[in-house]
Amino acid sequence: MRISLLLSLLLAGVLVALPARAVVLEGQRFEERVRVAQHELQLNGLGVRAAWIFKAFVAALYLPEKTREAQQVLDHDAPRRLQLRMLMDVGPGEIKKALVRGMQKNASEAEWAALQARAEAFSRTIDSIGTAREGDTINLDYLPGQGLMLAVNEVPRGQAIAGADFYQALLGIFVGPHPVDTRLKRGLLGQ
Repeated sequence: MRISLLLSLLLAGVLVALPARAVVLEGQRFEERVRVAQHELQLNGLGVRAAWIFKAFVAALYLPEKTREAQQVLDHDAPRRLQLRMLMDVGPGEIKKALVRGMQKNASEAEWAALQARAEAFSRTIDSIGTAREGDTINLDYLPGQGLMLAVNEVPRGQAIAGADFYQALLGIFVGPHPVDTRLKRGLLGQ
């Protein structure tokens, strides 16, 4: 009895001492699990956004449960995180242009009309941040009932943008029917 108790305690100590597992891509380390508010999310996939010869950022998608299906990612009204790790400096004008184009490509005219006022509010938040610098971490978190919350290097920025439809449109840029980068989409879906 005493030996099994001692072995159990020893094993528990070893498990506690083990570091959290992480995945590395382009020199960026991503934890397999993160907390958003009180919700634990798991890493669904990673990808690099590259244009021509430039690598702009590494993106990580965190979900309550892993899936390889884009529609499940888009339709599921649950806590989620899209994390971007900047690999180069990108100005707010470029970020806004990419966001607006990406959202429009993945939305109908009626959907875009319903999103425009919130897209403008989000654009103002991006303007207030200024240039995203190499090494910055940008978290785009979604919580049902609260909406999209943006943080740069763990510092919250702007007001929450309400609506699951807005976050769905934002994720559509990355995993929607017309993604900004098909390789990035496959990576975020763990394919």
